[in-house]
Amino acid sequence: MKKVPKVALLIETSNSYARELLHGVRAWVREHGPWSIRLTEQGRGAAVPAWLKGWDGDGVIARVESARIARELRATGLPVIDVSAALPNLVFPRVATDAEATAKLAAQHLIERGLPRFAYCGDERFHWARRRGEAFAAATSGAGSCVIFVPKTGAVDDEVLEIARWLKTLVRPVGVLACLDLRGQQVLAACRLAGLSVPDEVAVIGVHNDELLCELCDPPLSSVIPNGPRAGYEAAALLRRAMTGKPLRVVLHEIAPLGVASRQSTDVAAVGDVKIADVVRFMRERAASGANVADVLRAVPMARTALERRFKAALGTTPHAHLRKLRMERVKELLVSTTLPVGEVAATTGFENPEYLSAMFRRECGLSPREFRARHGGKTDIRQASKVR
Repeated sequence: MKKVPKVALLIETSNSYARELLHGVRAWVREHGPWSIRLTEQGRGAAVPAWLKGWDGDGVIARVESARIARELRATGLPVIDVSAALPNLVFPRVATDAEATAKLAAQHLIERGLPRFAYCGDERFHWARRRGEAFAAATSGAGSCVIFVPKTGAVDDEVLEIARWLKTLVRPVGVLACLDLRGQQVLAACRLAGLSVPDEVAVIGVHNDELLCELCDPPLSSVIPNGPRAGYEAAALLRRAMTGKPLRVVLHEIAPLGVASRQSTDVAAVGDVKIADVVRFMRERAASGANVADVLRAVPMARTALERRFKAALGTTPHAHLRKLRMERVKELLVSTTLPVGEVAATTGFENPEYLSAMFRRECGLSPREFRARHGGKTDIRQASKVR
């Protein structure tokens, strides 16, 4: 009888990204298993459980959040796949969210809202937070200045007070990327404490799209959506290779984020032209359903030549190009986050037929919709586990 591999999952269940990692592992096991899984309740950064030292297992997928955890896992002699980017140095093969792509999505989201200045609120404890801040500064360098701030770690109320003092020093309006949603929640609380209006003076975006946390923020927090299920799936595939004796290089495997969940914390059009601000808001609401420039002009009446000229001056592109970009972003979201057939994706996003969508998609992305889905979406369970809005 074939031996069933015993695998330990040292992954917390206290946050949405970690739970999505577990969804991805589950999807892989359903397709390629079985595995005998050992998962115990633990918090982020918790010590390696005592039972692991004498455990008769075959491999581990872990959130390696400290050098101590790395040492204790290495001492087991078991194959380990790291699904955290907390440490600057690689100890085991690592699967993590692409820091540069995450920062670029956040930057693009804020730049498109016409914001002239940017800031990043980080966390000194984690390597991924430092990388994210550096990448955000680089991604915004062509659109405006960027200030990086790292509050001293301590009591939550003290951090909020420190962030509030910092925010008051910034020239506004400003777009702020918080290193993760919990930090974003603090930034919003700090804005209230400092008497700053969100999103008009300070637009805030987080990372991880913990939907419950984001919706409980006041106002609801926009957030970059990582592909946690895909990361978990890839980690399981790597561990299977290691457990069957195939050599693995100790390298970083980066997983691209899915997109941005836009909520009220960034619902601003920070352009000096009031009418163009109205145009931008209409486009955000209606582009994904197939709105065109004629629809824009009916919603915000003006001469077409005036729209073209004023839009170009404010955003550096044409109304048609901006609509097309927003529409294609929605197509990508549906391809990755759902199992809808391409024909239904086309209908949902206002394309007359799937052939026209496929031709435009290939022209814009260099791939067919099905190829894009295969490359970025993974398997059915993975796509269903993430919701892009």
